[in-house]
Formats: sequence, C-alpha cells, structure tokens
Amino acid sequence: MNRILVVDDEKNMLSSFKKILAQDGYQVLTANHAQEALSIAKSQTIDLTIMDIRMPGMTGLDAFTKLKEIDYKIPVILMTAFGTTETAIEAMRLGAYDYVIKPFDVREIKKTIEEALEVGRIMRTEVTYEPKEPFKGDRIVGSSFNMQQVYKLVGSVTASDVTVLLRGESGTGKELIARAIYHHSKRKDKSFLIINSAAIPDSLLESELFGYEKGAFTDAKERRIGRLEQCHGGTIFLDEIGDMSHATQAKVLRILEDKSFERLGGNNSIRADVRLIAATNRDLEALIKENKFREDLYYRLNAMTIMIPPLRDRKEDIPQLVEYFLVKYNREFGKEIRRISPEALQTLQMYDWPGNVRELENVIKRAILLGKGSTLLPECVSIEKEDRTRQEEPPRQFQSALRQMVRQQVDAKKGSLYANVVEETEKILLIEVLKKMQGNQTQAAKLLGISRPTLKDKINKLGIRKEVHIQED
Repeated sequence: MNRILVVDDEKNMLSSFKKILAQDGYQVLTANHAQEALSIAKSQTIDLTIMDIRMPGMTGLDAFTKLKEIDYKIPVILMTAFGTTETAIEAMRLGAYDYVIKPFDVREIKKTIEEALEVGRIMRTEVTYEPKEPFKGDRIVGSSFNMQQVYKLVGSVTASDVTVLLRGESGTGKELIARAIYHHSKRKDKSFLIINSAAIPDSLLESELFGYEKGAFTDAKERRIGRLEQCHGGTIFLDEIGDMSHATQAKVLRILEDKSFERLGGNNSIRADVRLIAATNRDLEALIKENKFREDLYYRLNAMTIMIPPLRDRKEDIPQLVEYFLVKYNREFGKEIRRISPEALQTLQMYDWPGNVRELENVIKRAILLGKGSTLLPECVSIEKEDRTRQEEPPRQFQSALRQMVRQQVDAKKGSLYANVVEETEKILLIEVLKKMQGNQTQAAKLLGISRPTLKDKINKLGIRKEVHIQED
C-alpha cells in the first residue's frame, strides 16, 4: 500500500485528501506545518508528498529542499495559488515532480498522483542482473551467451556518463536495462525520468522535454519547467526515440553536444547536466535513408549501443524466466504455485515468442491467476499457436466487427466518431476482463496493466456496473 504524506495548514484540505485518497486504497498521513512533515519523513517511509507552498513558519520551498535532503527519491507534488506559482516553478527546477493550482480537479490530481508514485517506484526499485537472495527489486533474468554479452556492456557503461542506445524488439526489456544502468551509475541518488516519445504527440513532446515560457502558445498561462531542466544531475530515458520528429531530434542533439537548450518561446540558453539513455525498436538506418531520422544524431547515439536479443534467440533462458515470474506473481497474488510441469515448460520452449519476454510474463501471470494446486499444468499455459504475421495483427473477426461498428457510426454522421469507437471498444474490454476475473478489480487492473484507481474511474465513467458484478475489494 502506497503511503502518501499531505502537508497543509488548512484542516479542511487535509480531511478532503484523506477521504479522497483513502477511497483508492492509499495510506494517508497528514501534517499541518512543515516541521511536522519533516519529522514524519525522517521516521517513516513515504512514497509521495503533497505539500502546500504557503504555510506559516517554514516556507514551502525551504521545506521542499529539506525533504529532498532526507530522501531525494520522494516525489513531491506542490499545491499553490496563482500568487505563489513562481515559487512552485523554482521548486520544480530543483526537482519537484509537479505542481497543481488550487482549486484543482480531483480527477486530474489523481492522475498526477498515480504518475508521481510510478516515478518514485521506478527510482526506488533496484534492478540488477546478478542473482541475489532474497531480492525485493526487479531482475534481468538469463544466463545465455547472448545475455552475458549484454551484462558485460551494461557493466562497461555504468561508471561513466556516456550516452547509451538500447536497440531491440518490443518486449525484450529495454526499460529494465536502462534502469539497471541508472541503479548502478554514479547518478543513482538523483532523478530518473522516463519519456516515451511514441506515447506523446510531438507538439507536446517538446513542451514535456524543454518546457515553455509564458505566452509561448495560446494555453501557456505561466512558465513551465521541462523534464530536462527538472532532471538536472540525473538520468533521462528517452524510449522510442526513433519516433521523434526532426525538430525535436535537433534539440536532443544539442543537449548531447553542449548540454544546453531553450524553453519554447524563450531565448535564454539553459544548462542541463543529464545523462541520456535512449531506446528504439525501429530500424534507424532505414529511417535515415528515408530522411526520417537525423544522421548526426544517430552517430552521437551509436557511440555505445547495446543490442537486446529477442527471446527466440535465447530460449535456454525460459526456465529461469518462468521461475522468476512464479516467485514474483506468487508473492503479488498470494498464490503458492511452486513449479511448472515438464509438458507445460516444453510448450513454452517450442513457441517463438513474437512478444518476447513481456509476452512470456503475461502468459505466466495469467496462468498463475487461473491456476490451482502447486504446479502449472499445460492447460494453464494458453498460447495462440499461429504464425508470426497473424500474431502481430488483430484477429480477422475482431477487425470485421470493428469495421462494421465504424461504418454504422459513419452512416449516422455523428461528430464524435473517434470518441464513440474508443469508448465502445474500451467498454467491451473492461467488461470481458472483469467477467474473467469474477469482478475482482485488483486482479482485473493487474491483467489490464493499469492501476486500480484508474480502473475504478473507468468503471464509473463508462457505467458498466449494471452489466457485470463488481467486487468492491
């Protein structure tokens, strides 16, 4: 259970947060002044702090600085009124995760809280590629020759600040490798932020990375600190860098060359001492030929490249991976499945795994959720044995049904076609998963790969309680 510390001199604000966050399963601690908050942080493990900027006694900025001295990896969300925004911006420059302006939207702050908790979890959860017992973090598993080569390269780059490019198919574990480099580097006590270039529209990606000045565009009501400036002294993992536009690539190149940039709408050069780790599953050489990726950036990134092998090229690691996932998800789901039958293991080793380690993990996770007894049997290990081309595409029946739904929406000439199709698809997905998990929200959220509070919000938003029995766990 995540432990959140809320600091505000207004009792109504503390009680509101306690009510809102406790509903979502968080443990909430409260303090009505900075000194009390610092005492709590010294005596207990805190996963996230939400703190008002303006309080009697110690200023919010001083309190933030002292909190970071206690534990740099506690994410801090600041609450501020318009009059104290500049102080909050300064705190972000010094490493605060974000700030919200009072009064705030409950749904938006819940989303910010989830994201901040995930950032804190990633920074705190050690990743190693060496077996340790007992080990409570995450581990990169495999003793094959191909993985031994990866470990050697990871070991060779951890002591320096060299830029690293991780290449490999989706699901091979590039993020885990990036985190292992961070956790074994000299910057391990500073920030680590992940930016997925493919998941953020390019117009927003520049703002996310570099920040912007007030008035830089229509909705820029105040200065915003970008992740590069916020992560000064730390490490940034740029995932899916092959999906960046040329304009953003040029700015990233400048960061690599002289560690400087300008905020959008600004003219002042800003220094950012960050270590960059990039990753892609794209063929960068082909993108260069198509003029979709800058050749000069490619050569800067390619100084140290680590190729992550697909699972089909290291099938001898499958027994170790299965054993690791059994331990991990037995603990998470409260199960006691200790082994896998030889027949089930043979099924796994005969499969080609186009989704790589991520696909294997999902198969084992599902098998543990559905399995009974102490052994995973072949019937628990469900794999669609189709050729790779078909596996990478949605089933034909699903495509046909989706096309029919889209045609009906088009024929109706509704102006919200995109929203309607996405909502209907999401509704079907949640209903079927909840039915499979017999209405258990916690297990359904784990299978979907989203947090329980997010699932709960979607259930309420889509109004699906009447269509499936939902356990209020």
